[in-house]
Amino acid sequence: MKIPRLLQAVLVLAGVYYGFIIVFDILLDAVIPSSLLAMYMFFVVAGVFMVFTYDEDQTRELVAPIKALVEDPSKRIWRNIVFAVVPLVAGAGAYMQMQPSFEAPLELRTIHPAPPTTAKIFGKRVNLLKLENPYRKFEKEDPEKFRELVEEGAIVYIQNCQYCHGDKLDGKGPYAAGLNPTPLNFQDVGTIAQLQESYLFWRIATGGPGLPKEAAPWISSMPVWQDFLKEDEIWKVILYLYDYTGHHPRSWESE
Repeated sequence: MKIPRLLQAVLVLAGVYYGFIIVFDILLDAVIPSSLLAMYMFFVVAGVFMVFTYDEDQTRELVAPIKALVEDPSKRIWRNIVFAVVPLVAGAGAYMQMQPSFEAPLELRTIHPAPPTTAKIFGKRVNLLKLENPYRKFEKEDPEKFRELVEEGAIVYIQNCQYCHGDKLDGKGPYAAGLNPTPLNFQDVGTIAQLQESYLFWRIATGGPGLPKEAAPWISSMPVWQDFLKEDEIWKVILYLYDYTGHHPRSWESE
């Protein structure tokens, strides 16, 4: 049984469309943007139209079912159904595209917003360009004391931070799924490995509300930890973050 030419064209278009979905969404696990998919399908439709209408005979065979639906009196019921359904579907599609959304607008996340030169932390104005971790020196001067400080930082982290950032510092804590955006993965070389300790101190101490305007809104759920932790506890947590992940903090001297 020969498949009608029009049905062949529809099957080709459907196959290409779902092929894109399967390849990108399932096999590659990379969702293809709807705008890009629409552009691809535009060219596919144009190509299919040219192939299926390359001569007069093929064109007549392609449009024959449509012509019969419009002109054949015996297909009056089907014609009325099609003429009623097509505008309704088109109208519903247009409505879905144009209706207002109450979701938060899409926004590129500024993972490392530029810090201010100075910031008020723990009631005093500090110069972030000159601020250093007071405990970092013990890494070389007194390794045993340094290990004690790291362990103290680990305790503070587990008691306060792991709920969001995870016990493995991978951003997969028990609360992470309920946050948007999700907490940073400290194991990623694109996070704390690229930062100075003074930057982490500023971010932890001032939390989400302390971020500059370029990072708002909906950009961080982190509390203002200077309201809950002591200054030395934050520095010890920073030691633990770098020690556990194996990263090394950047310094202004290396910039």
